[in-house]
Amino acid sequence: MKVISTNIGTATTFLWNGKEEQTGIFKYPTDEALFLGKTEVLKDTVIDREHHAGINKACYLFASDRYSYWRQLYPELEWDWGMFGENITVDGLDESKMRIGDIYRIGSALVQVSQPREPCYKLGVRFNNAKILKQYVDYGYSGTYVRILEEGYVKKEDQLILAERSENTLTVRECFQIILSKEKDPIILQKAINNPSLPEYKRERLRKYVG
Repeated sequence: MKVISTNIGTATTFLWNGKEEQTGIFKYPTDEALFLGKTEVLKDTVIDREHHAGINKACYLFASDRYSYWRQLYPELEWDWGMFGENITVDGLDESKMRIGDIYRIGSALVQVSQPREPCYKLGVRFNNAKILKQYVDYGYSGTYVRILEEGYVKKEDQLILAERSENTLTVRECFQIILSKEKDPIILQKAINNPSLPEYKRERLRKYVG
């Protein structure tokens, strides 16, 4: 896997239900290396800190391989890397193979896969169409958040090198599906609950579906 683009956002104001709101989802490529801090990407814009940034969502990665699918659905948009609000666009990222808990070296940073991205209404704002939320869930390829085990810099062309494979086989795609599906597969559900790298509050919510 290789970094295709590093992306940074600035505060963008939009109208929602008649009120002005702001978002940092409008991210665009930068030539600068990104510094991955413990709770956020340095110089990036995070508006809603209740749902973004923090230990378990310090940085968001999305697969460049998924862009062709979305370009076909939204050809009218001006496309560039960062369209999904990701800080790092990665070539070869496969959510059906990457596991929650996998540890990667990226540049001088060491990161751990922590949880899939669940879409909120601001993705609809970014795409100027609320229907993308259901499409995103149905498609099933969410990208992934990572926690930062060792702070460091990441730049374009850096490789993602697997440093440690999670013993728990829960993939990012399985995790995304088990969180959002109405009917929970009991085997995947148990894998998620038993995965120590998935944030505890996520596991606690999933325990409610057992028995």
